Amino acid sequence: KTTNGTEPQTSTPAQTNGEINDITSDPLACTVAEKNVLNPPSPFYKIALTGGPCGGKTTALARLSRYLIERGFEVMTCPESFGMVVTNGMDLSYIGAIPGMPNVIQDTVMSLQITHEDGFEAILKARGKPSVLICDRGVMDGSVYMDYSDFERLVQKRGLEVCDVREGRYNCVFHMVSAAEGAEQHYTTLNNEVRSETPEEAREVDSKTIAVWVGHPNLSIFDNSTDFETKVSRIVNAAANLVGLPTNAKRFTKYLLLCEPKLEDFPAEVDYRVFEVEKVYLLNSIDAKMDSNENKPNKEYSFVRKRSQGQSSIYGQTTVTYDSSTREEIEVKRII
Repeated sequence: KTTNGTEPQTSTPAQTNGEINDITSDPLACTVAEKNVLNPPSPFYKIALTGGPCGGKTTALARLSRYLIERGFEVMTCPESFGMVVTNGMDLSYIGAIPGMPNVIQDTVMSLQITHEDGFEAILKARGKPSVLICDRGVMDGSVYMDYSDFERLVQKRGLEVCDVREGRYNCVFHMVSAAEGAEQHYTTLNNEVRSETPEEAREVDSKTIAVWVGHPNLSIFDNSTDFETKVSRIVNAAANLVGLPTNAKRFTKYLLLCEPKLEDFPAEVDYRVFEVEKVYLLNSIDAKMDSNENKPNKEYSFVRKRSQGQSSIYGQTTVTYDSSTREEIEVKRII
């Protein structure tokens, strides 16, 4: 009975804005939105936009958001967690105030980052439409500002491994190289109150940030070899390629080596990761009809990819659609 003693009416499906919501009297049953979070009905993509100081992230984030919204995607942006802490009262002098302070700050930043990302992701998935979450920096960025073993400890404290936060949280990582590397005349910290690095320090932070993301299967680095407008356009093209929109962006090039390389011969300044990949191809019998000219499927095929490093494994699914009329292949990837 309700609080006023009357019997509640029997639940019936309700329709709102053209969508049917299955309302039930069972308080433990999932709502439509909750079911969407558990099993998204539409593609969801998560981009980590990172880079060195004065790399152009703010501009790129705004441009990416507008581009994707105009093409029908629901888009949310996750703010930089360290910037949030500083702009709400934490002075930069706190970092060296007492021993151990950097670890406490980065622990807090990591908690904020994960909480915001997971919350925004749930909202977008619940909406049930194709969506993109663009994150201003990623969880791995925090490892640049502390001892790496301490960073590993913070990750493991959350029941995770570094491999999980580096490769399992984001569909792709876009690194925007600092203007201090190749466009020194445009380098400034006046437009960002949480940054105070000299050009030399900015270059060091930039190279360290790239290094901590080495190992992600979809890491793209956007340098300053072009003007800034072209740099941003390259990022937009890469995002279009990720979500399956038409683009002229080039895909990654992979090389088949004649023999296994000797890791001890790698120069000390070259960062690398060793991992194993297993692919299981899923081919629908209806889609297996071959085009007589191109010898390719007329419709689509997909594969599940298992990428393992040590005891941790990350899974993803890639669907490849071939349009015989335009002779184009479009790849759509998602993390499982």
